[in-house]
Order: sequence, then C-alpha cells, then structure tokens
Amino acid sequence: MIKKSRGISFLSSLPKNIFSGFVVSLVALPLGLGLAIASEAPPIAGVIASIVGGVICSIFGGSNLTITGPGNGLVIVLLYSITSLGNGDLYQGYLYTLAAIVFSGVLMFLFGVFRLGALSEFFPSSSLQGMLAAIGIGILAKQLHVMLGVTTVNGAPLNVLSKVPDTLSFLFSNLTLYFWIPVFLGLFSLVVLIFYSRLRSPLFRMVPAPMWVIVFAVGVSFYLEFFTDGLYNISESLMIRLPKNIVTNIPAPDYSLIGSLEFITTVISITLIASIESLLSIKAVDKLDPQKRRSNVNKDLRSLGVATTLSGLIGGLPVVTVIARSSVNVNNGGSNRTSNFTHAMFLLVFVLIFQDLIERIALPSLAAILVYTGYKLAAPDNFIRILKIGKEQAAIFIITFVITLTNGIVVGIATGILFTFLIHVYLNNSFFLFSRNWLKPNVLMYLEAETGNYYLSVKNFCNFLNFFKLKKKLDEIPETSNVIIDFSLCDFVDHTVMEGLSEYISVFEKKGGRIEVIGLDSHSANTQHPFAIRKNSPSFDFFKFQNNLTKRQISLKNFAKNQFWSYFPDPSLETKLLESFKYFKTKTINYQYNELAKDSEGFSIFDLSYSEGAFIAKDNLLSTFLLIKTEHAIPVFIIEKDFIFSGLGDQTSYDEVNFEMYPDFSNRFFLSGVDSVELKNLFDAELVFFFESHAYFRIESSEGKILIKGKSRLLSLQEIKSLISFAKELMLLLNKKYGPKE
Repeated sequence: MIKKSRGISFLSSLPKNIFSGFVVSLVALPLGLGLAIASEAPPIAGVIASIVGGVICSIFGGSNLTITGPGNGLVIVLLYSITSLGNGDLYQGYLYTLAAIVFSGVLMFLFGVFRLGALSEFFPSSSLQGMLAAIGIGILAKQLHVMLGVTTVNGAPLNVLSKVPDTLSFLFSNLTLYFWIPVFLGLFSLVVLIFYSRLRSPLFRMVPAPMWVIVFAVGVSFYLEFFTDGLYNISESLMIRLPKNIVTNIPAPDYSLIGSLEFITTVISITLIASIESLLSIKAVDKLDPQKRRSNVNKDLRSLGVATTLSGLIGGLPVVTVIARSSVNVNNGGSNRTSNFTHAMFLLVFVLIFQDLIERIALPSLAAILVYTGYKLAAPDNFIRILKIGKEQAAIFIITFVITLTNGIVVGIATGILFTFLIHVYLNNSFFLFSRNWLKPNVLMYLEAETGNYYLSVKNFCNFLNFFKLKKKLDEIPETSNVIIDFSLCDFVDHTVMEGLSEYISVFEKKGGRIEVIGLDSHSANTQHPFAIRKNSPSFDFFKFQNNLTKRQISLKNFAKNQFWSYFPDPSLETKLLESFKYFKTKTINYQYNELAKDSEGFSIFDLSYSEGAFIAKDNLLSTFLLIKTEHAIPVFIIEKDFIFSGLGDQTSYDEVNFEMYPDFSNRFFLSGVDSVELKNLFDAELVFFFESHAYFRIESSEGKILIKGKSRLLSLQEIKSLISFAKELMLLLNKKYGPKE
C-alpha cells in the first residue's frame, strides 16, 4: 500500500520535476560551458560533467533536490592543473588533468565508503568564507579580460588582475567595431545579470538570467551575419567550438604523470574542494527542502565519486553538488531526483540538436556570467558581515583569503584552520584546554523522564574541532522534540558552533520541536551578534570590542521614548510569529533587532536579517517590517505593487483576485488570497481608495496578523514614521469594518 502511494506521488509530481529540470538546464548550459572555458578545458567538458552527474547521481545519490555538475570552487584548481601539468601545452595539460579527475573520483568514492562525510565539520566557517572569496577573485581576474574580448592574459590571479589596465589601454587604442563588439556583448551581459534580480515580471523571470545572456549573444551573432554581411563578425578565437561528433571525439586521459608530486597534489586538491563544496551544498539544499528531508551525505559522496570518475574518462570536469542550480530546482517545484535526471537529458538534447546555436555564443558573454559569479563570492559585503560577527573572524577570513590567493586552495584552507585554532588558543590563554579534551567525549545526552525533554550537557569546549560530536547527538533526536542544550560546563564556544546551532534551532522549530540554549549567561561575547564567540571569562577583552549604539539606533531609541514605546536593540532569534507568512516560505530568517513595540496597539516594528538561497547563490537581505496583531478574522491575502517589473512573479502568492469595478486598482496592484469572495467583500471602495492614495507597501495577512514590508532595505527614521502612520490608517479602516479590536 505504501509502495502504491509512493508510486502515485511520484507520477503526480513528474510534470513539475520535468519542468524544473528544464529550467535548471537553461542555467546549467551556460554555466557548464563557462566554467569549462574558465578552467582552460574544452567547452563541452562542463556539459559532460552535468550530463554524467545528473544521470549517475539521480540513480545512486542520497539527496532529493540537489543538482550536480561542474562547480565554481574547482575552477582555480583545474586552471592551475591544466596550465602547469602541460607545461604550456593546454590540451596535454587537459589530458593529464582528466587522469587526475579519474583518481579524484575514486578517492571521493572511498570517502563515502568509509563514511567520511563528517570531514566538512572540521572547517571553520570564517575560513571557508575566506577561501570562497579567494576563489571568487581567481575566477573574476581571468574572466574580466575575456569579458573585454582579450583571451591572452594568463598567470596567477593577482598578476592577471593587475593587467586589467593594460587590457583597457589596448581597447582604447583600437577603437574599432571589430574590437568593441565583444566588449559590448560582455558589458551588456553583465548589466543583465546585475539587474535581473531586481526585475519581478513573470514573463521575464520565466527564463533564468544566464539564459537571457545566451539568447542575447546568439541574437547578436545572427544580426552580425545577416545584417552586416559578415563585415563585423566576432573573431573565431572569441567563439565557442564544440566537437563535430561528440561520441567519436572522446579524449583519453593521460596517466603518464602518476606518482609525481604535482599530480598527487592535483588529485588531493580536486578531491578536497569537490568534497567540501558538495557536502556544504547538500546541507544547504536540505534546509530549502519544504519536506525537511535529510540527505545521506555518504551515499552522495559515493555517487559523486562514480560520476566524477566516469566524467573524467570521457573528457568531463569533476562532478559536484551545485547550490545555485539546486536552488533553482527547489524554487521551480522540484521534489525528487527526477529533476536532476531530466536536466541532464535536456542538456544532452541541447548539445546534440542545437550545436550550431551553441557555437554562436561569444566567450565575453559567458565570461560575464563568471565575472558576476566571482564578484558574488568575493563581494565586500561578505567581509563586512564577517566583521560584524567579530574582529577575530575578520582576521581568520583575511588570512585564509590572502594565503589561498597567493599559495593555492589546499595551503590556504590548511592555514585558515591552523590560524583559527591559534586564535582560539590565544583567546583562552590555554593550549591544554583543547589538547587534553579534543578526543574526550564532551556531550552528555539523556531523556528526562518527567518532562520528556532531551537534555544535552556540553563541557570543556565546543568549536569547529569537535562540533560534530554535538551534531551527532542532535541528529539522533526527533525534530519534533523539545531539547535543552546546557553550556554551563563549557569554557569556550566558537562562531562555527553558534552559527550551526542557529540552523538546528530553525529546523526544529519548523518541525514543531524546540531547542533552548542555556548556560551562556556567564559567558562573554565579543560582539552583540548572535553568532559571536562565547567565552566563560569576565575579562574577555582581547580585541577591545565595543557595543555602542549607532546613530540610527540612538534616533530609534529617542523616538521610542518620546512615543512611549519600548525599544529593544539587541538581536533576537524569536521570530516564530513570522513563519506563518508565505513571504518567508522560500527565505531563511536569521534574526530580528532594533524592535519598536507598542503593545497597546499591537504594533511591532523591527529590522530583520534574512536570506534567499544558500552557499554560492546566497543573498543576505536586510529590511524593516511592521507586524500587527489584529485579533480580527481578516481574510488571508497578499497585496503588492503590480507593474511589469514587480510583483507578478512572486512564487509565494495565492490566486490573483481582480476587480471589474476597480480596473485601475487591479492594474496597479497584485492582490491574491485564499478566498476571492471574502477579499472582494473586504476591498470595498474606501479601502481601494486608501491603497490608491498612499505609498506602496507589501502587505500580507495570516492567522490574525498583518505583516507590512517597507522596502528592500532598512528604513530611515522618517520612513519608519510614515510606515507607522500608514499602518494606523489601515487599522482604522479595518476596525471600522470588523469592529474595534477585542
């Protein structure tokens, strides 16, 4: 009966998974081509990795929603391998690298066999962020030149980046269409990628941003061919070239360098980065799963190993779990591994049937995609976010970033781990705290019979070196349970642990469980950030941290005092009231802060930190919200501005409701809800006029609460006053219709 039910569920979800696979393929095609080119491998190598990975991992993998293919993190490793192993002969270097990829796959398979998926637990969070930022710079450095139509610049990332002025000088000394058409393609593609996220038209957003870049590039190619008589055709060196017969042109890996130190280093580097990127991506995608399923990471490692080996044997890049494409899969309704398989099949169709169109894609367009990707990895906002957590985290980030950039990924991440450990030793003024207790059990767990709560006591220290012990215990607990984690006997808790616990708390609360952390009252925090290091010492002043209010916070405090409101500047993880709103169904709430509360009116205004996506594709957002507890039986609805670049594509919306009596209102606003009859009764002439005559806010009602979103940024004090005024007028109308608040 269960098997029959599963079969029915699979068939019913098949159309959505096929559609999601198609959308993902539109993203995977340009990224696969671009990542291969960025690695100095043949363009088809990236597509091969996606096809092989999609087929193998969809059959043998342990994840439900992940998409596999070539990853950003390996670009620098592969680029160095191809250029160095071949001693200047890029194709020969590519053949040597294929051999390294084959062995890397075998090693990754063994990681899965021996259940080494927990290796990802030993990497400090800030160090990983520093490594990713360095990878981003490495990608951006090379591809910036290609985006500007120059493919001859090679070398170390910093050296390549320093040659940007030379490239610009070359272009401005050759002011001809022959040189500037590729530049136009690259720059315009970059503009599309930058502004795509700000466009909310469903007609535009049905096609992913990378595919729009491809469509534009192909369109320009046709225009140049048919309307300029080929006079301004782009140089052949700046165009994609695929083998005429993919099946008969499979390259054979060259194993002649087996045993050399450089070859072994390449194998280890590929395995390490591929494993880290995959494991972190798998965890991130699990957080996005609406069904909150957990992946079998060791099974995934085995399937990724098999896929990588097979990919290397037929000329493809290493196969990893890719967060960006996995996020696209989740957002488009993918629910099982069928979407990974269908995305691979669509890619196969593309390269077999549409080869001529693919070969019309100019390299500057693909380079723009990678420049944008590299910038997102290395964006200054990432460092600023780390700095807010703590200055020691910023130091770890910088050290890892610099060493990775100058000495390679393996040396960089190893240095980051060592430096993090030394920082922890210095902060605690004790090496023996870690050396004596690292291998000792430090987590005691038992079920309290009288309460039914799970109690976990953590002693000595809890940091990136032993966090896996606490996670192992938490993984054994049903997510619907109540859990108490006691750090009273723990002298030191690091940033990686605090960040990781926040994720567990979020998962448990969504499943109906609860995790309460106690015993940190006697610990000092270096900043007010909820993920800051905690140390059991009153004299924690290593970096002389200051927790003074900012100018904006002082203004908010004074405003609250004058209005007889309460003000709470400190960050808070108590955001459960927001979880019922559909706006946050595809977003992760981090914490709220700067709360202004007026209990007598049921108003609460706060700044909120939340995120979309994860890992490479993660966007950290800050906005100001106003929450109203109405206690009225108000229909469930969402209303937002409706014009070509806004609102229509919000996947969290309900069915749209239109008014024949108020056509201007229906044209200007996107109103959706559960019950259209109730909504048409609620939105009478007076309420319609109110919305038409006021500034725009996104408003959603749910379970007797109304959530008003200001802008996609933090509001100034004046804007907060306007928001309050808007909310008060709205409540007057609702009270008039439903009666005064009970």
